[in-house]
Amino acid sequence: MAEETINTSREIKDPRSIPEGQLPTSPPPEQSEAPPRPRLISYVKTLLFTLFIAFTLKTFVLEAYRIPSGSMENTLLVGDFLFVNKFVYGVRTPRYVPLTNLAIPSISLPGFRSVRRGDVIVFEFPGDPEQMKDPESMNYIKRCIGLAGDTVRIVSGRVFVNGRELTLPASAKSLHRNYHAGAENGLFPPGAAFTENEYGPLVVPKKGNFINLSPVNIDRWKKFIEHEGHDVYCRTTGEIVVDGVVTSSYKVQQDYYFVLGDNRDNSLDSRYWGFVPDQNLIGEAMMIYWSWDPDVPVASFTDKLKTVRWARIGNLIR
Repeated sequence: MAEETINTSREIKDPRSIPEGQLPTSPPPEQSEAPPRPRLISYVKTLLFTLFIAFTLKTFVLEAYRIPSGSMENTLLVGDFLFVNKFVYGVRTPRYVPLTNLAIPSISLPGFRSVRRGDVIVFEFPGDPEQMKDPESMNYIKRCIGLAGDTVRIVSGRVFVNGRELTLPASAKSLHRNYHAGAENGLFPPGAAFTENEYGPLVVPKKGNFINLSPVNIDRWKKFIEHEGHDVYCRTTGEIVVDGVVTSSYKVQQDYYFVLGDNRDNSLDSRYWGFVPDQNLIGEAMMIYWSWDPDVPVASFTDKLKTVRWARIGNLIR
């Protein structure tokens, strides 16, 4: 019986034992696995997408700012960090190449609404560089007092717009002192016999309005016209020349705003450097998301945390 036992596995492997017309079976070829997707490429794509979203939000929708001075006390304090709604007044493309001062063409799209009196707005500084209180910060924040076409006047420190008095915001701070009296650059416009507390009346320029020009008031409007991109001078004969053409009037090219700090006795604002052009608008101050005392160094982190103004965090700015 032992000799009649057949080893089946050996019989299959032996080619002589394969019946005629039957092909030998072989194990299925090993399937080569596709190389795994490089993780580095995935990380880079994720990072670029995240940066794109962040850049888009920062440029067109929402941006964070820090309050560096006390001109808006006590509505905003030094050390407040706030979000600014850049979408409400209309989407605007950057006017400068990022991280440089190189100007580029900018376009804007209509917003949800226009600026209102009383809005706390953030804008690019419209004056001359030597007038900037903080040369490292091109963005300013103030309260809009006068819209395009409004007549602004300050009498004994009380603000009137179109003949009606504007009440001081409840959170505003008044020191009743001439902190900026005798400032090097004087008050705006040049040649006007205005003071901080006795100012105007002054009409805020509106797009399409005409400004009458004469040898008497040309010094008042010269810088304004130059900031709109035109050359202007007065001949010895008394003729006013704009872009090489003799004229007696100038047509305003865009809307402007008159702004003041809530801490009016300690604020460099439109009284000093003039109107804010519509193209300089960045957005409306929206909410305080963080606040602490800037005088305490971050190196003393424990002490720094003790200065956090928890009651201010989350406050809407009005």
